[in-house]
Amino acid sequence: MAHPANGALLWGSAVRAALAFLLMLPAAALAQGGPQEVDVALVIAVDISYSMDEDEQRLQRKGYVEALRSTAVLDAIARGPIGRIAATYVEWAGSNSQDVVVPWQVIEGPESADAFAERIAAAPIRRAYRTSISGAIDFSASLFSKIGVKAMRQVIDISGDGPNNQGRPVTAARDDAVARNITINGLPLLYKRSSYMDIANLDAYYRDCVIGGFGAFMVPVREIEQFPDTIRKKLVMEIAGISEPAPRLEPTAAQEKTSCLVGEWRWNERMGN
Repeated sequence: MAHPANGALLWGSAVRAALAFLLMLPAAALAQGGPQEVDVALVIAVDISYSMDEDEQRLQRKGYVEALRSTAVLDAIARGPIGRIAATYVEWAGSNSQDVVVPWQVIEGPESADAFAERIAAAPIRRAYRTSISGAIDFSASLFSKIGVKAMRQVIDISGDGPNNQGRPVTAARDDAVARNITINGLPLLYKRSSYMDIANLDAYYRDCVIGGFGAFMVPVREIEQFPDTIRKKLVMEIAGISEPAPRLEPTAAQEKTSCLVGEWRWNERMGN
């Protein structure tokens, strides 16, 4: 027959072992559970080429800052299956001009959204030469391998006011990204034509040459006053995974197919290289 004191010692040892096991559970579960999950990983890729003057850049940046803090966007995040997203903010121009302004951050409520928006607002305004949408797509697509979370969807939100005129063909970059299950949505800016490089049917160009992937869409900005409202609606659609925009946002200026090399041709014709 076991001595009562020995039984007490054994019981105490068992309790301590159980407590030690329970204390180790969070770390073990984290190690085995894999990366954090988000509804969508979103690259916000913004054109800063010289065709965008500083006032336009400030307005565009303000549009994203206000949108990320808006009730509509926060509600869209909260209503997702997981209730959080990951986002990064990138500025781009020519083939060798892409910069991460705000690195990947998980957004799951007002505080994290405000922190992300504040970093966008605090960054200095800058401009750079040329327009390489293909370079922007390639750079943005590469960021998904550095995200550190598991995303149900991967989306590149790319804005711009002109066609690709440097780097590899935009369709090649688009197709490579789509082959990796990345969706590319577009925000073509049509409200100003200030140079020979601008094209009247930029919305059709984005439709035919830039966007792609499951549920891809583009929302043109035809008047500069539309910027804030359009950016907010576009972010809500991307976060919610809406594959079709509202009809009044969707119309394009031309239904015929657009040449996807029009930017390169115009540049070569004007500059001779």
